[in-house]
Amino acid sequence: MGALNEDALPRSMQPRRRDKVILDNLHGNTYVDPLSLKFVDSLQFQRLRDIKQLGLCYLVYPGASHSRFEHSLGVYKLARMTVENLAKNPELGITASDITTVSLAGLLHDVGHGPFSHVFDNEFLPRIMPGHKWSHEDMSTRMIDYIVDVNHIDISSTDLKRVKDMILSSKNPSLIEEYNEKTFLFDIVANGRNSIDVDKFDYILRDSRACGITSNFTLGRLMDNIKVIDNEICYLATDAMEVWNLFRTRADLFRKIYTHRKVKALELMLADVLVLSDDYLGISAGVFDPEQFWKMDDSLLKAIETSDVDELKEARELVWRMKRCGQGLYQFCNEYLVPKEKTEHFKDVTAKDIVCCAKSGAKICEDDIVVSNVKIDLACGKPDPLSGVHFFKEFDDSVKFTVDRQNLSGFYSDHCVDRIVRVYAKKPELVEAVSEAFEAFQLRTYDCKPQLHGTPDGKKRRKSGLIST
Repeated sequence: MGALNEDALPRSMQPRRRDKVILDNLHGNTYVDPLSLKFVDSLQFQRLRDIKQLGLCYLVYPGASHSRFEHSLGVYKLARMTVENLAKNPELGITASDITTVSLAGLLHDVGHGPFSHVFDNEFLPRIMPGHKWSHEDMSTRMIDYIVDVNHIDISSTDLKRVKDMILSSKNPSLIEEYNEKTFLFDIVANGRNSIDVDKFDYILRDSRACGITSNFTLGRLMDNIKVIDNEICYLATDAMEVWNLFRTRADLFRKIYTHRKVKALELMLADVLVLSDDYLGISAGVFDPEQFWKMDDSLLKAIETSDVDELKEARELVWRMKRCGQGLYQFCNEYLVPKEKTEHFKDVTAKDIVCCAKSGAKICEDDIVVSNVKIDLACGKPDPLSGVHFFKEFDDSVKFTVDRQNLSGFYSDHCVDRIVRVYAKKPELVEAVSEAFEAFQLRTYDCKPQLHGTPDGKKRRKSGLIST
């Protein structure tokens, strides 16, 4: 009888003597296998220590200082746990290569993130490169190739390609078509089918705890009670409410944390800082070049803040305003919740739209106004979060089905997408004029009474520039 191939065994059955143990404050001990450790130990992956998971949220929620490094290790562990759990079913034919590729996809899915997380690709790059097609997923695949090359990591070209395809498949489902079997493995890290994946599991739990928000779903149930039917990961029917709670918790995080008024004000200011600094620092010059890109992280902000060159004077002063917070921030004027019947054909509101409604003689221009068009949904753009999720009744069943969310409980909502238009004034003395122009815009566009922020004395507070952010 030949020697036992330990690498072919499920992870739980392999000896751990070759692994590095990293203690994660959310998931406990994480055992990193030798191949994955080569990626973790690279300078390019270590860069993620200096990129905060939630960008500038820590200036509003002090506990939100965790990094993309922690999150990536967490996704690695959950991805490995999931594929090993499925490997207990021999009929699925899961191999050591499958475990390796799923685990690496979880580990490396965010290695291409820019500084300050989504501010970089959602706010900064569109202004520097209008119509650009840059995404952190694409950059992650470029970085993976670069890490392999410069660190001489021995990995088969087949496994390497599948790792990259698993990262890109949620945005480009056609990549899965060439894999004739075990396409359910693509559901684990970046699930384009129904948005339920271990990336979401980790960031929802990690971000909730860091910001003091209660998470409403139970991770263990969703990870343990799964089954593959027709090449798709399905969930136990009795866990349908847990799936719904996953989507609800994600939406709560967007409402309370990610799109908090003051957080958005800081992000809009940061985007201006990066635009003002780009010519001198060449921030956008390396966004397609891994050799340059990996050298950029959140330390950019400190470099600008402490610089003494004239070319960065305007950007530097804006950073000082950000760090002081309070009245130094762009001032929130008002917001408008777009009516449900108008969300489907909603067109982003611009500063020009607001200025066009200003009173004659009002001394405001487009550069004085910042508009934030916020979209909050339950399921990453899908109209119904449960429409793409399949369930099964018992573990010995082979029939999958969907669940109508209205049958779950009385806590469902018929409306799964919110569109919120927020308007900020860059200078406190312009709050009144900008607020009045925005109210006029609401009347002209939606033919309804303006929605005033805060208490009945909102107008008085807004005029003084003291409205709470």
